[in-house]
Amino acid sequence: MSNEIKTRPLTPTEQKYTYAQSMQLEGQTGTIGHLRGDFATTGYGFYTTWFDTRPQWKSDEFKADLDTVINALREDKGLLHNRYDMSAFARHFPESAIKGNYCTEYGFRVDTEKHAFLLRCNPTKGDYNFHCYCYCYCYCYCYVKEWLDKHIQKAEQGIRFIDPQYKEMFRIPDGGKVIVTTSWGEKREYPCRFIDEYHTEVGSNLYHICEFAERMQKNGATYKPKSAEQTPQKTPKHKDLER
Repeated sequence: MSNEIKTRPLTPTEQKYTYAQSMQLEGQTGTIGHLRGDFATTGYGFYTTWFDTRPQWKSDEFKADLDTVINALREDKGLLHNRYDMSAFARHFPESAIKGNYCTEYGFRVDTEKHAFLLRCNPTKGDYNFHCYCYCYCYCYCYVKEWLDKHIQKAEQGIRFIDPQYKEMFRIPDGGKVIVTTSWGEKREYPCRFIDEYHTEVGSNLYHICEFAERMQKNGATYKPKSAEQTPQKTPKHKDLER
């Protein structure tokens, strides 16, 4: 691989892949694992922990790529040099900002020939300062890269919801939410992820789109997309949609 490491801000679509994914999505996108690190209380330390997802894909070539990327980002003024350089680096790329639960985070991507490294960074003192999710690009790796690219491309069509007669009702973007109204009138929100044209994750459950429509009809529930301007509703426990 080239010694030159190019770092760019994540696209909005890529940002979703810097968080824990379901096993279904991990397999489809070729997730190898992720590296978690922090700069200690001083802002100048560097402590990391590696978490395996698919250890069978953690090849020597991948390990060499990971070392090369992290070492390059650890250089003076680099993204991972220290907390203060991370803050300065992020300020140069305002488009890298990600709205987190508690603060603004920053997302970047580094590619090697066969792997992609997606980083979610938080310069805030006292938190883990970055998460680096590593996607396998080859071999299989190259084949998995094609899966990842195709999955992202296909997900742009949105998640399709149909009625029990198989007529399309609406679509939401990948990562969007649906509001389910129970038979007794309670409204519940569920985040959704695109799997393929006929499958989606609703909350923590995987459904065929026909199965979801039939289950909602059986339970006397209705469903609609949540628009961006709606006031957030209480997120239910996963058991509410369990089979």
